Amino acid sequence: MSDGTEFSVESARAAEERDELGDWVARFLASPGSDNAVLAALLSDRLRWWTGPVQLPIHQLHRLAGPPGDPVLYPVDDDYWRDDVEELGEKVEDGFEPAPVIVAYRDGRLVLEDGNHRVEGLRRAGEDVAWALVGFESADDRRQFAA
Repeated sequence: MSDGTEFSVESARAAEERDELGDWVARFLASPGSDNAVLAALLSDRLRWWTGPVQLPIHQLHRLAGPPGDPVLYPVDDDYWRDDVEELGEKVEDGFEPAPVIVAYRDGRLVLEDGNHRVEGLRRAGEDVAWALVGFESADDRRQFAA
């Protein structure tokens, strides 16, 4: 992530306009900072249709880990998070906009694939929504989400 704009909400919006959002997601996940080429390949194989960036309520994201009471697989307390989450929350309070999170639409649920720390930083900054790119396994799922 060289200059901070390569993987911004604006660059994702431009990729969407060019019908290249899936490629944007793959590049983002394989980039330094994310370093998750394995997830990029997995999502590229499974999720063929994309939409976004869209703002999604944080409380609707099914996260791997998060605060008790949220839709998470593993509830964890504040001691779990690294210092960078606290720093990210402070940056968001100062106007910083993190890269969109990557979400899969599965069985009518929004599953957070990448961005757990960004979502937690946003939550700590008092935000209720996160910019997201949403991937779908079928065009029918994409139409259902849009409705």
